[in-house]
Amino acid sequence: MGGSGDDFNGNFHTLGDLEPCNFSPQVPRRLSIVMVNKREIYKTFQEEINGVFMIDGVKVKKLKVIPDERGWLMEILRCDDDIYQEFGQVYLTTAYPGVVKAWHFHKKQTDNFTCVNGMMKVALYDSREDSPTYGEVNEFFVGDRNPMLISVPPLVYHGFKAVGTETAFFVSVPTLPFNYDEPDEYRLDPDTDEIPYDWILDESKKHG
Repeated sequence: MGGSGDDFNGNFHTLGDLEPCNFSPQVPRRLSIVMVNKREIYKTFQEEINGVFMIDGVKVKKLKVIPDERGWLMEILRCDDDIYQEFGQVYLTTAYPGVVKAWHFHKKQTDNFTCVNGMMKVALYDSREDSPTYGEVNEFFVGDRNPMLISVPPLVYHGFKAVGTETAFFVSVPTLPFNYDEPDEYRLDPDTDEIPYDWILDESKKHG
């Protein structure tokens, strides 16, 4: 069986390098091969993000799902976590499939967020000129299939896009409560030329 592909590091992989896949009779073999390749590419990309190229100050906590016959439980943030700084508030926002909510940053607060339903693509951009990772972009796929908490420091632009076929539920625990009189919110349009990132936007689904 032949086939090959490039990963995000520029390394070349053949299907012989990938883990075996049991093909379903309901799924065309060609589609199954593509799925295996994408899984390998994503794993390699995540290792790169969590290693050398992570934006300075950004932290990631893998979340553990504990299931039993009654349902499942998942801790998100604890006061004894290394990632924890202080508590401001907790809020939940949603995005319908394909909707983008970006870009914005804060001057004072750190954001800690995750996706608890569906899947979302999270992108970060380091706009700090004195940062060792100035100009770097990070991308994560977070949600049901990859539960994690992302901590984003001040002055790092961030946003997300709901991917998949269901509404994405986004839970955030920032270090400061929202100030209605003087919001700590600084925004750019999702398709701004100031950030080298393409959300692959549908004009009808933009949201600042």
